Amino acid sequence: MTRLAVIAMSVAAAVLLAGCTAPAPLPTPTPTPSATARPTGDGVLRIGTLLPMSGDVAFIGPAMVAAVEIAVRDVNSAGGVLGQPVEVVYRDSGDTSQDRLETAFAELVERGVDVIIGPATSALAERLLPLAAEADIAVISPAATYPTTGSAALQGVFFRTIPAYDRQAGAIVRELADQGAESVALVTTGDALGFSFELSVRAALEREGMRLKSIEQLDGATNVERLAFSVASGEPDAVILATGASLAAQNQALIAALIKRGVRAEQLWLTAQNLADYSATVEARLLEGAQGVLEGADVDDELVTRLRQSDPALLSFRYAPETYDAVVLAALAAVLANDDSGRSIAAFLQQAAAQGVPCSSFGECLDVLDTEPAVDYQGLSGPLTLDEVGDVIDGELGLYQYTAENRPERVGTLSIAAR
Repeated sequence: MTRLAVIAMSVAAAVLLAGCTAPAPLPTPTPTPSATARPTGDGVLRIGTLLPMSGDVAFIGPAMVAAVEIAVRDVNSAGGVLGQPVEVVYRDSGDTSQDRLETAFAELVERGVDVIIGPATSALAERLLPLAAEADIAVISPAATYPTTGSAALQGVFFRTIPAYDRQAGAIVRELADQGAESVALVTTGDALGFSFELSVRAALEREGMRLKSIEQLDGATNVERLAFSVASGEPDAVILATGASLAAQNQALIAALIKRGVRAEQLWLTAQNLADYSATVEARLLEGAQGVLEGADVDDELVTRLRQSDPALLSFRYAPETYDAVVLAALAAVLANDDSGRSIAAFLQQAAAQGVPCSSFGECLDVLDTEPAVDYQGLSGPLTLDEVGDVIDGELGLYQYTAENRPERVGTLSIAAR
């Protein structure tokens, strides 16, 4: 299976120094203040996984499991956590059509896990989080991107190593501003996900001094010709299509209608919800030059080799870097807390990747902590600074451009960090 096929199937400050007349010692890095958590662990960090090994997204599960395996091996080869090897309990999350998730979670609780890596979808995360909160188990998802998942009521329980979907809005608008665009039209969905994206677009446009020419909603009953006329008549410099994968037929019809109305392919931007291989569904060369973004770090050859050592049959590698980083962050948080309990891990996760000395592996971070009070883990998926609700605020998105065959090709990255 090619990487493009995987894409089609898948459908996230400057330091100010003040001068003075006499020399003064420079401040040493200090950890971000964290809630004090009373040690309640048993001395062994146990990681549970809830990753899809069956159901409609099972094709991404094996690489994520392999990433957990190699991350745990790396942590244990560096001495483990609190002097003990990390243990892992694997379970299948299934998909939203099954009730496997709740049963699997109960089994993980019985096994005494402290942190869960997964689930891979936002819908399953919504089902899991109340249960995890009640059990004092931290949850780190490498793939759940819906912004509504990290609700205020569940702060301190849910974290992720992948940018939330609405972070794509700011990254796209900043890139458009850098390209000289002054106005944008937005097509989105009329649900909570679409509204969240709209708010992010509006905020980003305001920061960049750009104009929102129009905002339209697409659903199964939309007259795409009329919508395309409305968008094109405003003559925006760019059109962002933040529509869902469930609207595949409408997406294709709208793209064709927009270009028929004079919108150039180069003016189109797609998001992770609709970036796909359109080679078999739209007219040849129709999308050539269109751009889009997709969450999920690129997987280099070294990581592919290591993943295949765990599972030689792997075809997809998506979300493997984010999964690896989730394990390392959990281990570092336990080290910083000097406790393996879920509550302590949750309290120190943000500190594991902020304000300290940069380090790029668990072992290297331990070496830093021998002499320094704080670390800043730089993961396989890029910078991993987390905010107070557990969302990545300094990370990268894949930047894609469509070829003459109407296929997206990765051409670089966009930062989600604010200017």
